[in-house]
Amino acid sequence: MSDQQNIKDIIKQEYIKCATDPVYFMKKYYWIQHPQRGRIQFNLYPFQEGVLHQFKKNKYSIVNKSRQLGISTLSSAYSLWLMLFNKDKNILCIATKQETAKNMVTKVKFAYDNLPSWLQLKAIENNKLSLKLANGSQIKAIGATGDAGRSEAVSLLLLDEAAFIEGIDEIFASAQQTLATGGQCIAISTPYGTGNWFHRTFIGGEEGKNGFTALKLPWTVHPERTQKWRDEQDAILGIRNAAQECDCDFTTSGDTVVEPDILNFYIQTYQADPIAKGGFDGNLWRWEYPDYSKNYIVVADVARGDGKDYSACHVIDIEGAKQVEEYKGQLGTRDYGHLLVSIATEWNNALLVVENANIGWDTIQTIIDRGYQNLYYSSKSDTANITMDNFLSRNDNNLVPGFTNSTKTRPLVISKLEAYMRERACIIQSRRTLEELRTFVWKHGKAQANDGYNDDLIMAFGIGMFLRDTALKFSQTGMDLTRASLGGIGRISYNTGATSVYSPHSPQSNNPWHMDDGRGGMEDISWLV
Repeated sequence: MSDQQNIKDIIKQEYIKCATDPVYFMKKYYWIQHPQRGRIQFNLYPFQEGVLHQFKKNKYSIVNKSRQLGISTLSSAYSLWLMLFNKDKNILCIATKQETAKNMVTKVKFAYDNLPSWLQLKAIENNKLSLKLANGSQIKAIGATGDAGRSEAVSLLLLDEAAFIEGIDEIFASAQQTLATGGQCIAISTPYGTGNWFHRTFIGGEEGKNGFTALKLPWTVHPERTQKWRDEQDAILGIRNAAQECDCDFTTSGDTVVEPDILNFYIQTYQADPIAKGGFDGNLWRWEYPDYSKNYIVVADVARGDGKDYSACHVIDIEGAKQVEEYKGQLGTRDYGHLLVSIATEWNNALLVVENANIGWDTIQTIIDRGYQNLYYSSKSDTANITMDNFLSRNDNNLVPGFTNSTKTRPLVISKLEAYMRERACIIQSRRTLEELRTFVWKHGKAQANDGYNDDLIMAFGIGMFLRDTALKFSQTGMDLTRASLGGIGRISYNTGATSVYSPHSPQSNNPWHMDDGRGGMEDISWLV
């Protein structure tokens, strides 16, 4: 046998090995650009081989990974292997923007250019965003848009940094129609908050509910990383970012309005099952019974009525800033008004605050028609400046019933809620409210619920905390002045003509509830208190 024939046989055997075993192909023929070592062969770690096996085995894979584990490189190598040894494979890479998606194609192109000639197929299209081979297989990079992949017959959909792709729900829904005919999907990302598509899909995969195989790859899977390296990441990235980037931790990642460690504190410290569930739908949750020596406020948000959100309210113990009852359900506006009157009446005729935006007016009108007297009024001027005068004077023509949650007041409400929770100055006992806070995030500079989630309970409780420090502060000041004038509470002394009111500790009276009657005697006024 000639040397030339020997070479052909060797190449044929090598080709068969590469076609049947992607690990063999990658270790021997896939070259990468290492940031420190330059051009090197892709020598897979055992954990990478395990991930590759899952890619081959499963139709849908989702990978929650630590930073710099080479999973994107592994995905690019798997893509090139599919293209070389299969006809008409259409691989689509989508990332937050086209430039990021292009990185995957760049890795494939670099490896393709460094293949031996007998492995290379003729490239009929080769540019910065795509590589198409003579056998009809191709890889293409596109940015994240709602219709990305809609017209593509996708064999493999690569979603790189999937947790950061805006509108990914719509993107996956569009592409899934073509994937249903036999294509694959690989979604890769470090975590970025809870409630988004990546989080929901990963959790669903872990629970076996959505067809995805969920793979979790924390920093510990990398054989070259030590605890010293992990500790250094805390110093470099900060504890919260390091948990996100290294530990695959959803709860400490993302731009939640309330820091995840604070939410965890509330869950561990205050979250409790209600002692009773009432209402026609069982959605009125209670943690305490009314104490007739306390003052309460009932704060309500009214659903738009389109079925996508909920009417929600809290009963809050004003002094302790403590949630004692909560409702979240879908009621008609008038039925909700009747429910709120019943709740507020039971809780010592509590101040009833109803957001007056849009459909909220119908609920407010129901409350007015019922003749409930302790309804909150706010200024028509769309301002957050609340004074004692406009709090007490309900006949002022500048006042309207309800709380106006405007572009001016909304940021103040959210800021007040965040401050109360950061300082651990309020008590939230409801699992429903704390779950909403986990998916309440900053998007485009605005605090709002993640797509598919609600913030009804959050806004109602935030309004309660905001009013506690504004309108109710003035109300409390009035009550304190009244008590001081009647009983001399504290060390306040007022001179009122012939009559003086003294502190309970005043040496001028042995009985703290006696006052000068103006005729040289002392009058007992304890019956007033």
